[in-house]
Amino acid sequence: MNYRGSCHCGAVAFEAEGEITSALACNCSICSRKGSLLWFVPRDKVRLLTPDDAAASYQFNKHVINHRFCPTCGMHPYAEGTDPQGHAVVAVNLRCIENLDLDTIPVQHFDGRSL
Repeated sequence: MNYRGSCHCGAVAFEAEGEITSALACNCSICSRKGSLLWFVPRDKVRLLTPDDAAASYQFNKHVINHRFCPTCGMHPYAEGTDPQGHAVVAVNLRCIENLDLDTIPVQHFDGRSL
């Protein structure tokens, strides 16, 4: 299935292909503040609909995750990184996906604070 997502103002937009079977809620210092519900998608299944430089980037701690956000509205629709096997992945913030009923998606909690 194809999903469309964006920041609040629409300056950062994307499409992601796959099946959403669950969301991940992380309690690390940044995720707990943002309140994101994450869906991990292979990078080649995400297509930017706006220029890459429309999104600003933020890195912290080990600098391995590129947290992308809109410099206009401040929304954080996705982050980029690699999975434990070294594959490029995108962590899509499901709260930024259009017409998605979040109440139907099971949420798994991840203790990122302890890493």
